[in-house]
Amino acid sequence: MLAEISAFLESIAPAGLAEDWDNVGLLVGSRDHAVRRVMTCLTITQPVVQEAVREQADLIVSHHPLPFRPLKRITDASPEGRLLWELIGARIAVYSSHTAFDSARDGINQRLAEGLLLTNVAPLVPCPAAVELGTGRWGIYWEAITVAELAQLAKTFLKIDQLQVVGDLDRPLKRVAVACGSAGELLSAARDAECEAFVTGETRFHTCLEAEASDLALVLVGHYASERFGVERLAEVLAAQFPPLTVWASRAERDPFRFV
Repeated sequence: MLAEISAFLESIAPAGLAEDWDNVGLLVGSRDHAVRRVMTCLTITQPVVQEAVREQADLIVSHHPLPFRPLKRITDASPEGRLLWELIGARIAVYSSHTAFDSARDGINQRLAEGLLLTNVAPLVPCPAAVELGTGRWGIYWEAITVAELAQLAKTFLKIDQLQVVGDLDRPLKRVAVACGSAGELLSAARDAECEAFVTGETRFHTCLEAEASDLALVLVGHYASERFGVERLAEVLAAQFPPLTVWASRAERDPFRFV
C-alpha cells in the first residue's frame, strides 16, 4: 500500500526538516492505492511522465515537488496541469521529500559530503530541534587539498566532465561546505563556519562575486548533478526496504543543460 511507502519516506526524511516554502509529502494519490512499481526521479517532466505511463509505474517519488505552488485548476492549458492530468488519468501517485531529503540524516547533502571524502561532517545550519540535522553540511580534510583537487573529487563522485570554479585552483583547503541544488543563500553560513570552499549546484553571478571578494572558493557542479545521484540511491534504498516492489530511477531523465 502507498501508506506504507509514504510512512517509510517520512521516517527517513521527516516533513519537519523541509523549508517553510516547500511542498513535501504525498502530493497526488490515495494512501490506499496499491503499489507494485515505483520510479524515482529528480523532476517530473514530460519524458518522465511518458516513461512512468509506459512502464506502468504506480508511484513516482520525485525530488522536486509537483505541484510546487497552489493550483487553482488542473487542466492541460498549463505545462504543470497537463503533467498532473496525465498522471491522475494513469493512476500514478506522486510523493516528494525535496528539502526534507536534502537535510535528512542520510539525505543528499550528507551523501554529497561523504562522496567528497569530507570527515567530521556536520550540518551547516543546524535544526533547532536536533543539532545533528539541518541545512547543508560542512566537514574537514585532515590533509589539505587544493581547489583543483576538490573539483576533481566532485567530477569523479558525480560522474560529470565539467563544472565551474570561482577562486584560485592552487589554493589549499581544509574546511569545505556543501549544499545541493541552488544554495547561494548559504554562502554566509559557509563563511561563518570558516570554510575555505563551498560546493553547490548553481548560484547567481553576484553571489559568485561575493564569494570571490570573501576569498571563499566556489565549486558549481550543476543543479542536476548535485541531486540526481541522490534519487538513484533512493531507488536502491526503496528496493531494499520493499523487496516485492520493482523500483528504478528514471531512465528518461536528462540534465537540460548541454555544453557546446
